[in-house]
Amino acid sequence: MSTTRELRAEVEVDAPVERVWEVVTDTSVLVRSSPELVAMTPLLPGGFRKGQQYIGWNRRKLVVWPTRNVVIEFEPHKRVAWDTKTSGARWAFELQPTQTGTKLAQRRSVPGKLNPIGRFFAATLLGGGPNHADELETALGTTLESIKAIAEA
Repeated sequence: MSTTRELRAEVEVDAPVERVWEVVTDTSVLVRSSPELVAMTPLLPGGFRKGQQYIGWNRRKLVVWPTRNVVIEFEPHKRVAWDTKTSGARWAFELQPTQTGTKLAQRRSVPGKLNPIGRFFAATLLGGGPNHADELETALGTTLESIKAIAEA
């Protein structure tokens, strides 16, 4: 499978969109919920917002690496997205109110191309680009289930 294919997962959350938004914009929850992300360090004051920059600290088995991320969309209760400058990937959470709660989706796309650093790193240290993309796709579901549990608690 391609390393640049769009990855997507969604889940129904039995909680109002305001609560789910609160959870997906809490960086400590994102760290706890992700199988790969181990920390998010903000580079600017002002919290999670459009223009904010983060260093994402990631881990896969024995490999640990940083990524530089910039929040490019921040539409409260609807969508938050950030570009991972280190790889060329874009990550997003999308929220949609339903009759019983919230439909929550997470996406990883590659709007252009994976940059050379990202391709090299995935190929040499993460088990190959397509394998890592497969792992990320599985991780989306794991992340959403964790966010669901936290939002519903």
